[in-house]
Amino acid sequence: MKLVYAPASPFVRKVRVVLAETGQADDVELQRVATTPVSTPEEVSAANPAGKIPALIRGEGPAIYDSRVICQYLNDRAGGGLYPDSARWEVMTLEATADAIMDAAVLMVYEHRIRPPHLVYPEWEEAQWAKVARAVQSVNDRWMSHLAGPLNIGHVAVACALGYLDFRHPNRNWRKGCDALDDWYAVFSERDSMKETVPTD
Repeated sequence: MKLVYAPASPFVRKVRVVLAETGQADDVELQRVATTPVSTPEEVSAANPAGKIPALIRGEGPAIYDSRVICQYLNDRAGGGLYPDSARWEVMTLEATADAIMDAAVLMVYEHRIRPPHLVYPEWEEAQWAKVARAVQSVNDRWMSHLAGPLNIGHVAVACALGYLDFRHPNRNWRKGCDALDDWYAVFSERDSMKETVPTD
């Protein structure tokens, strides 16, 4: 298999953490690309017509894409137990919450990286951060019990989202008022799978 990826992407990191945690990292070749919303390399569009990463090219069958699809595929392939039947919908909702944090945080980066300075829309950027802040606070206030217990995809997704906030938005201080989540992340980020996938430009 081949993973079309960029090392800064939190969605890619989620897939790479799942690969590591399920013992499949050696089964996948990493194909690094550089892509933006206005520039899509051919190897990306060939794997995913929407031009987004990550995409997983398999030896048989079409490429699959969207981190949630890839993570479920890899979990099923390895029998990883990251989507426990006893709390499947809660775990998937927590993953969706983390993905929403990633979406908004990535859009904030693109607002400055892609747009000319005179077209940057500060109110829109702040609206994206408001989504991030609400979601992070919600995890801290309502979801900490779901971050306990055996590893599941909710843990992985939340950790990758928080890692991306530290990477791209360190001055926003997501930790303020979120002591429980901060304490949890400090421990989770020490896992080998997290240390091996720290985002870089």
